[in-house]
Amino acid sequence: MTIAAHTSVLATYVRADVTFVEGDGSWLTAADGTRYLDFAAGIAVVGLGHGHQAPLAAAHEQLDRLWHVSNLYWSEPMSRLADLLSRRFGGAQTFFCNSGAEAVEAAIKHARKATGRPGIVALEGSFHGRTLGALSATGQPAKRVAFEPLLPGVAFAELNDAASLEAAVGPDTALILIEPVQGEGGVNPATPGFLAAAAELAAEHGALLCFDEVQTGVGRTGTFFAFEQLGIQPDLLTLAKGLANGLPIGALLVGDHAPTGLEPGDHASTFGGNPVVCAAACAVVEAVDEDLLANVRARSEQLAEALPVRGAGLLLGVETESPAAEIVAACFEAGLLVTSAGPTTLRLTPPLTVSPDEVAQAISILQEVFR
Repeated sequence: MTIAAHTSVLATYVRADVTFVEGDGSWLTAADGTRYLDFAAGIAVVGLGHGHQAPLAAAHEQLDRLWHVSNLYWSEPMSRLADLLSRRFGGAQTFFCNSGAEAVEAAIKHARKATGRPGIVALEGSFHGRTLGALSATGQPAKRVAFEPLLPGVAFAELNDAASLEAAVGPDTALILIEPVQGEGGVNPATPGFLAAAAELAAEHGALLCFDEVQTGVGRTGTFFAFEQLGIQPDLLTLAKGLANGLPIGALLVGDHAPTGLEPGDHASTFGGNPVVCAAACAVVEAVDEDLLANVRARSEQLAEALPVRGAGLLLGVETESPAAEIVAACFEAGLLVTSAGPTTLRLTPPLTVSPDEVAQAISILQEVFR
């Protein structure tokens, strides 16, 4: 029996009329054999490129040994991944889940339990996920309105406006939630001064500061965590997207300096910490070394020399004069996959392993499309 995918899949996405069947490095191959240069990378997910041997081999090896075990027990890959992330962070404990939205939900619950308060302060233009708690803290009304009423007690401040943030934070604030670079909201970076003000306000009011590094983490901005470039270490940090190079994973990191929050029985995730996914993620974390990060920074500079980009590392945005969706479609026709981040922002998130020649090819296509 042949199943018509276009009618049997719930229409929650506007999908391009293409079916991909194979990936290799920075390239995807469609069912008709057409090859596309992938500057979407699953929207900042496939950081090591398609088919990278390190996570591929690790996942295969673990798949032959153990697919799943309940979180009532330990598994070696989960414990190892938690140790690797703790060392990268500078001392942290990790809760594993399956997505960025789940990680944000865990951060909200941890902060509420730790402080005994209900309030969340997030930013206009932010994006933290589509589950109800994460959506409540997403500063994009168009994404929220159809599902209201949402979680109460959420206030929004303006990005890089310390006075606005100060006005939003108060005695009921449990969590200040910030993306170091707003991804879905237009690829807009937070300034070091603004993040320093957020840290000061969190300390003053006894709130927890969480950096949502779902899109910026795991080397995407040129350091393993974006906060390493900004001089501010948060209490909490969320990860997902690039952590297992395309296998589903999310993580909440709770710094060793942060107050105790979640305890046994407070939160759970059946598939969180899956051995196969964690084995792949361990390989990814180990592969994000200084050589790879140097490539991220060099390719970012290469793009910045040719295009009017903003952002950090290989999370870059280009403001467009025409609707970004039209540019995305034109790039697709020219063999380049890119995404949008708002009505007039083109988003570039190639694999961190992208080569100079591949970047040059993408630049050539983009310049032709922009003419």
